[in-house]
Amino acid sequence: MTMRTRSLGTTGPQVSALGLGCMGMSALYGDADRAEGIATIHAALEAGVTLLDTGDFYGMGHNELLIGEALRTAPAARREQAQVSVKFGALRDPDGGWSGYDGRPAAVRNFAAYSLQRLGVDHIDVYRIARLDPDVPIEETVGAIAELVEKGHVRHIGLSEVGAETIRRAAATAPIADLQIEYALISRGIERSILPVTRELGISITAYGVLSRGLISGHFTADRKLAANDFRAYSPRFQGDNLQHNLNLVEALRKIAEQKGVSVAQIAIAWVLAQGEDIVPLVGARTRERLAESLGALDVVLEAADLAAIEDAVPADAAAGDRYSAAAMAHLDSER
Repeated sequence: MTMRTRSLGTTGPQVSALGLGCMGMSALYGDADRAEGIATIHAALEAGVTLLDTGDFYGMGHNELLIGEALRTAPAARREQAQVSVKFGALRDPDGGWSGYDGRPAAVRNFAAYSLQRLGVDHIDVYRIARLDPDVPIEETVGAIAELVEKGHVRHIGLSEVGAETIRRAAATAPIADLQIEYALISRGIERSILPVTRELGISITAYGVLSRGLISGHFTADRKLAANDFRAYSPRFQGDNLQHNLNLVEALRKIAEQKGVSVAQIAIAWVLAQGEDIVPLVGARTRERLAESLGALDVVLEAADLAAIEDAVPADAAAGDRYSAAAMAHLDSER
């Protein structure tokens, strides 16, 4: 297949129309298979996927080391096409707990130094703080990344889960390529005030959670038992009546997918792709099988009638439950 490309904003790079979110290969979705994770990254590169997304806190550095190994063992031509997007700033403890976010300029430089080493690269393609540090003005954090750009350690600046006012302040400080934020059929909050601002400023969206952590993949069932180290076990949308309500939405979507001859996951990803050329979905495939299914979304053409049917089946704000726990929601500048 020939991979389509999209631009990350007016100042950012050309990337594959689908990116690969690598978090689940290391953490938060239960135990993962390292060898399969590396094989999946290799398969993504072979298919023309260029954008690999990670966070330095995914598995406390494990995910960056895994990506680094995958890049070292990939064919040279594929390795050179890879563009790595890194989130930083989340503070962890040895027990895996979360202790807030650090966006101080000194911390930015420190986080970047460790990421470059773990990834085994001489620059990070897109660098962003994972959540706004409420104690540090965004201008200071973005300014520190801009200094890393000037020195060649970073190519482009991104944002993550911030609201319209913060986006404007960041963009007034330095060129912003993209905003990484959750966007899916059942997570459409950005349409109200965030997406209009990013489009006004020429900033793209890298959309994570496009399958809502597997909830709308068509593969999740109500009787599935989640491991204690799978954060979905504590996620509001996967609990009790919320789960059944949300799975009913999936079944409504499945009818449309079957009429199109595609899978539920493919139609859900295709819907995100159809929302604009300025949106790049990140698919969190942990296996080559799931990656292949996700890539099939690139061949799904949604006509106006299809989009209307999807809207009827899964209206905006149809989901039951918040997308994160209350404690995690409190860190989202995008939700204020």
